[in-house]
Amino acid sequence: MLTLTSVTAGYGESTVLRSVDFTVGEGEVVALLGPNGAGKTTLLRTAAGFVRPRDGRVEFCGEDLSGAPPHSFTRRGVCHLPEGRGIFPSLTVRENLAVQAGQARSRRLGEAVAEVAELFPVLGDCLGLAAGSLSGGEQQMLALSRAYLTRPKLVLVDEASLGLAPLIVDKIYDALSRLVERGMSLVVVEQYVQRALELATTVYILSRGEIVHSGDAKAIQPDEIYEKYLGIES
Repeated sequence: MLTLTSVTAGYGESTVLRSVDFTVGEGEVVALLGPNGAGKTTLLRTAAGFVRPRDGRVEFCGEDLSGAPPHSFTRRGVCHLPEGRGIFPSLTVRENLAVQAGQARSRRLGEAVAEVAELFPVLGDCLGLAAGSLSGGEQQMLALSRAYLTRPKLVLVDEASLGLAPLIVDKIYDALSRLVERGMSLVVVEQYVQRALELATTVYILSRGEIVHSGDAKAIQPDEIYEKYLGIES
């Protein structure tokens, strides 16, 4: 579905990704792990069209989208959920859902609100509140609702659990699991290695802009990742 071939990318004169090969198959869940500054966010941004590769190819469903703008990726079924929630904080929850429903085109606002309220009941009670006034967990739920309403082929999730309490992280991962059940492919950048591996079928580890490991997510242990790739003694 998604293929990055020998992709080199960065910002200005800074190179972040170096000859990266990365693939995501239909219905596959990929955990993208690595230390801070490894280039994980840049890889997701490149895969969504926000960063143009200097070299290499970015293909989605067999189509070369190297250098295409973000809306080209979105129209073809890529949903990028960035670190930092990715919502409109000055708009109400209902207005955010209206924007998301508009992206889906065929979805009516009432239908969108009902679906999100069923998935995240707390949001159904906050429709008139400014999205920026919600807790971090509620904002993440609102961000995730876009994937449910637009029904993309591929969802790129950057640090969905960042700064959230464990109970809220459980709810977020329940929601991610439901996306998988609906047949969507996922790429998950995550600080909680164990949670990512439990959800994923495949793991890639990125270090200093290069892929240093790829394979079956069930064939590697968190302790090995911490010690061998993240430099943390368990």
